[in-house]
Amino acid sequence: MNWIDICAIDDIPLRGARKLKTKMGCVAVFRTAETEVFAVTDRCPHKGGPLSEGIVHGQSVTCPLHNWVFDLNTGHAQGEPGAIDTFPVRIEAGRVLIDGSELASRSAA
Repeated sequence: MNWIDICAIDDIPLRGARKLKTKMGCVAVFRTAETEVFAVTDRCPHKGGPLSEGIVHGQSVTCPLHNWVFDLNTGHAQGEPGAIDTFPVRIEAGRVLIDGSELASRSAA
């Protein structure tokens, strides 16, 4: 894995997100708890809604446009046929790191 430091954990608000712009497209990085982060495609497959602007609840995010709910662990939409890509992230010494090799191998948007 090729871990890339993207921000401090405190740069992402609790139950909030930040958008990471990449060559492959935008990735939404969510913080659901004190030390729990997830990274997923920032685009809802239904109508293209920006998931980084969605509502975070538990380990899920709700699309701000049409209320599709996505599991941040798997990327699967609850009760819908769509899914989003997920990307490995970890926290190390208060910093959020994303796997750059995984990010480069998939289309983020």
